Amino acid sequence: MKSLTNIMLFILASTFSLFAAAKNIAIDPDNLFPKVKLETSLGVIVVELDRVKAPITVDNFLTYVVTGEYANTIFHRVESDFVVQGGGYDTDYAVKKNNPDIINESGNGWKNEIGTIAMARESRPHTANRQFFFNIGDNTSLDPGRRWGYAVFGEVVEGQEVLEKMGAVETDYNSELGWENVPVEPLVLIKATLLPAE
Repeated sequence: MKSLTNIMLFILASTFSLFAAAKNIAIDPDNLFPKVKLETSLGVIVVELDRVKAPITVDNFLTYVVTGEYANTIFHRVESDFVVQGGGYDTDYAVKKNNPDIINESGNGWKNEIGTIAMARESRPHTANRQFFFNIGDNTSLDPGRRWGYAVFGEVVEGQEVLEKMGAVETDYNSELGWENVPVEPLVLIKATLLPAE
């Protein structure tokens, strides 16, 4: 009987741990439109996030920001007039650790328009994690319709010219990685900082 009780306690503890890990931490919860400064190798971008329309996505992104997980990561994919994507690899192209995947909030009213920030994901809809991208074109093909889209959760409010420079960098096929559209000169996200509420 004692071993059965111990097993039950272990199952309950494991379930609680999984639930806690899957639940995003509310960062700066009273700020509905938090701002994050992204210091890149080409300059500074400030994004304003929309917790009203994308609360899960914003808290997920901010969790990576405040824990320093985006520091010294690369933008590994740049497609002219389409996207600049990063957040998932360090400067040696090693995969960074992930938190649990999040629910897709693509039906929140935001569109994948130029200057917005959105979550990257796999082909399955609820697989967004830590990688994000900037839309450097109006990408209606990424919006939801009869299928899941890619969740936009904010927009650039400072540094649009930096984003334009990022979108214009020279890229090539990286044979070691087997990736297309990799910047020839590493495009680095040096640091991401949650700015104080205004």
